[in-house]
Order: sequence, then C-alpha cells, then structure tokens
Amino acid sequence: MIGKMAIVGDGDSIMVFKAAGVAAFPAESEAKAREVLRKIAKDYRIIFLTEELARPLGDFLKRFDEEPYPVVLCIPSGKGSTGYGEEALKSAMERALGVDILFNDR
Repeated sequence: MIGKMAIVGDGDSIMVFKAAGVAAFPAESEAKAREVLRKIAKDYRIIFLTEELARPLGDFLKRFDEEPYPVVLCIPSGKGSTGYGEEALKSAMERALGVDILFNDR
C-alpha cells in the first residue's frame, strides 16, 4: 500500500490521472462511487474523488476522517470546480488546526 494513489470519478475526469499512472476507477453515480470507495479504501493511501461525487457522499466520507489512511481529496472534475473541494479542505484545516490559515479573508 505504500504510496498508492487512486482516483474515482467520471470517465473523462479520470483519464489524465490514468495516463499519469494513478489507478483509475470510473463511477458515474453516487451509489457507484460509494461502492468503489468501500472496495479500495484499504488498498490506497490517497484517493482523489471528483467534487460532483463527493458532495452527496459528504456524510459517508466522514468515516475516513477517523483514520490516517486513506486520505480522500475532493478535486474538480473535467467540468470545472463547484467549490466543494475548497470547502472540504477549509473545514478539515479548521478541525485540525483550530484556525483557517489558507482561506482567511482579511
């Protein structure tokens, strides 16, 4: 499992990652993404998940916060960003550090 990375998302969004040698798992729906994540969670340290699939899986993804691995990172799909990945990162940083160090709007 050392350093293994995967991506879960729609077919177009995962192609670049696949070309870079990242294990790619297509999922066109929330149900399929949940199924894939359950299967691969123990085998990968970093899992990228497209924002469109991550948003409806928010409660399901919280279970991954309790363990050091896998780290599930929300990324924009080929359609562009919805802002959900940034929201999730901000929330995780605030929980871990107690303060927002990247997105502070001073």
